[in-house]
Amino acid sequence: MPTRKKRVASSRTSKPKHSRLGLRLIAAAKEALAHARGEIDLPSYEIVVPESVDVASIRRALRLSQTKFAARFGLDVTALHAWEQGRRRPDRAARVLLQVIAREPEAVRRALAG
Repeated sequence: MPTRKKRVASSRTSKPKHSRLGLRLIAAAKEALAHARGEIDLPSYEIVVPESVDVASIRRALRLSQTKFAARFGLDVTALHAWEQGRRRPDRAARVLLQVIAREPEAVRRALAG
């Protein structure tokens, strides 16, 4: 015959029903569901990658030589010369990086610091 276990009242305070993270996850799930139903619009943004970048003006604004600019931001100095002389065009990833350098050079420096 199976034995029954008695419940013993605990003197410890009870644990909160949901953690802060749990509450945030529930709220996010409700928000996603409302968005899927078309009840709310969520904030969004569009990524705009420039078709062309004036590399020389970005570099001059930072008052860096071509060599120092390339070294600071992990760029190939030969490519930098070619971009500035119009012989080559930066690829999409380079244009994105250059745009970030133009707007937030210290963020790039911090991100690349070893």
